[in-house]
Amino acid sequence: MTPWLALVARDLRLAWRQRSDLFMALSFFLLVAALFPFALGPEPNLLLRIGPGVVWVAALLALLLTLERLFALEQEDGSLDLLLLSPLSPEALLLAKAAGHWLTTGLPLVLAAPLLGLLYNLPAEGYGVLLASLLLGTPSLSLFGALGAALCLGTRRGSVLLPLLVLPLAVPVLIFGTAAIDATLAGLAARPHLLLLAALLLLALPVAAFAGAAALRQAAE
Repeated sequence: MTPWLALVARDLRLAWRQRSDLFMALSFFLLVAALFPFALGPEPNLLLRIGPGVVWVAALLALLLTLERLFALEQEDGSLDLLLLSPLSPEALLLAKAAGHWLTTGLPLVLAAPLLGLLYNLPAEGYGVLLASLLLGTPSLSLFGALGAALCLGTRRGSVLLPLLVLPLAVPVLIFGTAAIDATLAGLAARPHLLLLAALLLLALPVAAFAGAAALRQAAE
């Protein structure tokens, strides 16, 4: 675990040095979600109905903004080859990069989400489910994003291909994340949807790790 934690800590330090990128993703998330009330008007029922979906889509788009640089620096300076030769397995390497991405991008979006709940007239009982769904869903998006970034290493027009790879994988996360909040607003139980989000996260861990590791090995050859 020590090399794995050291790699995560390294990514956190690098992200802090380039914190303008972090603020860009957070600002994008807040601005995109905040534009809808201005465009659609202040109708409370309408905003409440579209709010969960808007928050989730804005979170996905904000995460996509930061995926291209996930392995870019390591590939440019040649440190990716050294990391693949280190005692850390490629599977652990990809999981470490995904963890660093979520801590620097996904977690700030989760913490900022309650501000958007105020804009969309979210009732008090919906805030807990909103945070729980994002806490369970955004790690899956980071894992799928790390997988997509690994698959796009060394490809031409990788920045165009990356969203096309990640978006289909993210659709189930968006569906169950939004459904959990909608169920709470309708007076129904959100637990089944949250359990499905947890199941998706457990599925994303091995899929992203093994498929992403194969992509990293291929890119290093």
